[in-house]
This record gives sequence, C-alpha cells and structure tokens, in this order.
Amino acid sequence: MVLFFTSTANDPPVVVYMGRDKVENEDLIKYAWPEDVWFHVDKLSSAHVYLRMPEGMGWESIPEALLTDCGQLVKANSIEGNKKDNITIIYTPAENLKKTGDMAIGQVSFHNDKKVKRVYIAKRENVIVNRLNKTKVQKQVDHEEEKIERVRNENAVKRAAAAAKKKADFDLARAREAEKAARSYDALFTEEHDDKVVVAPKKSVRELEEDFM
Repeated sequence: MVLFFTSTANDPPVVVYMGRDKVENEDLIKYAWPEDVWFHVDKLSSAHVYLRMPEGMGWESIPEALLTDCGQLVKANSIEGNKKDNITIIYTPAENLKKTGDMAIGQVSFHNDKKVKRVYIAKRENVIVNRLNKTKVQKQVDHEEEKIERVRNENAVKRAAAAAKKKADFDLARAREAEKAARSYDALFTEEHDDKVVVAPKKSVRELEEDFM
C-alpha cells in the first residue's frame, strides 16, 4: 500500500507519497517517476517520502515551505527522528537513487553524492503534520501497470507534438513556395510589359540649362 498526501504549501497543491513499510519502499525505489524527489532522515531510519514535482519545478529550487512539509512528514514517520530536535533531512532526485543486490531491504545509496541536498528541521510542527495527515489516502498501486500507462501517455504527447511540428513545417514550406511562386509571377509580368514602358532619354546639363533660357 502507498500513502498519498497533498501539500498545500505550493500553488497548485502537490502530491507527496510514501510506502507503508520497507517492502513497499523497494517498489517505490524501482518505480519512482523521473520528476519525483526522494526525502529521508539523514543517518536514521525513516520512511521514504517522495515529492512529485509539478511541471516547471526544478528539484534544486523547491520552495522552502514545500521542503518544510516534506521534512516534517519524514520526521513524523521516523521512530528515532520524531523524538529528536535539530535533525537533517536529505533529498535527491529519485533517479539518483542507487540500489545494488547486496543492500538490505529499503537501503539505498546514490549515483552522485553531489546531487544530494539537505534541509534542517528544528522540531516537529504538529500544525503541519496534522494538516498533511488530514489529506492522507491509502491506495493499492500496481506499479508496473502505472508505469506502462505513464509511458503510454508520454508517448502520446510526444507523437502529438511531433505531428504538430510536422504540420507546422509543412505549412511553412507551402507558404514559402507560394511566396516564391508569387515573386516569379511578378517578375514574369514585369518582363512581358517592358516593351510598353517609355523611358525618356536623360538630358545633359547643357540641355537642361537651355530649357530655362
């Protein structure tokens, strides 16, 4: 089972989720989305909390209020961390999580330690934790099917974008051809009527002076 929460610390609200136990955490490590950011109490056991970033948000520029929500949720779901003040929460893009066969269930490391950031939580803030818990929804998730559906939707968006670009390129090419044809027609029209144009011979300075004499 996966526990879903809604954080209103961002506008629009965003989804935050975590596994109910360490076994579920294994699936979340495997199936987290590319835009998900992973949170965990540093050096202590805790829930694996994921933030599903909305479009346009970068993991290095998550608003402070949203970081606090995620940090408070992680702290509240850590047996040791919940009892302590001044704890550190680490977070990183889900794609930076590294899992090898010799690791215990729920244990992870990182592909790149430089892509791990920290947020400090001074103490538990019940107002935040209670607000988040009121939005909690527990769902049974078929991670494999969800991944297939997500890839299917992403591919549909890519195909639509490619089709739109192809049409735009075609329309542009057709417009350019029409413009080229129009220029050719104008040139032909001018050539056909050159014999009807009477051009007065240019007068010399002396002739111009005589015109006024």
